[in-house]
Amino acid sequence: MSGKNARRAGTALALVLPLLVAAACATTSNAPFVWADEWKETQPLPVGGEYVIGVGDGLSVQVWEQEKMSAVVRVRTDGQISLPFLNDVPAAGLSPVGLARDLEGRLKPFIVAPRVLVAVDEARPLSVSVLGQVGTPGLHDLTPGAGVAQALAAAGGLKDFAKRDRIFVVRSEGEPTLRIRMTWDNITAGLGVAGSFRLRTGDVVVVE
Repeated sequence: MSGKNARRAGTALALVLPLLVAAACATTSNAPFVWADEWKETQPLPVGGEYVIGVGDGLSVQVWEQEKMSAVVRVRTDGQISLPFLNDVPAAGLSPVGLARDLEGRLKPFIVAPRVLVAVDEARPLSVSVLGQVGTPGLHDLTPGAGVAQALAAAGGLKDFAKRDRIFVVRSEGEPTLRIRMTWDNITAGLGVAGSFRLRTGDVVVVE
């Protein structure tokens, strides 16, 4: 390629690249979303401040007087655990007590009046990525049960030019990817779903 042609190619590339970047940003910004108050939780959280079992948790499942049915297991990425006789059982999204009651129902065909105790031996950290117009973008470990306000605080808060009505939680665990939109005012004031929203490991918080 001649020097003139190379310069022309470089000029064309310099003109095209910003357009491609802008198009990508527009596609991201215009992606479908649902407002937080219109979003429905597919895995309702237990009430009363109970611990919610999640992916990566290590559990001890003890079946009373049934050692062969008991096991120490870890919640897989699909939210399930594997147990003797029962094989795969959903666990993520339940409390330890809720899971124990569910297992008792599943074990009734095998034993009379089963009694099950579920304990969390090793709780996984709540790891959430916070991206976009925040002070410290990246992966942050939060206390289980944390909401969007805690995630934004861990990421250094919003930058001055952040769009306070374009804060999204991107969630893809066990379901089609969702973009749940929230506003800064609702998050910090504890209003509506945005104020009570609980993050899961794997969620991505994006501030535009």
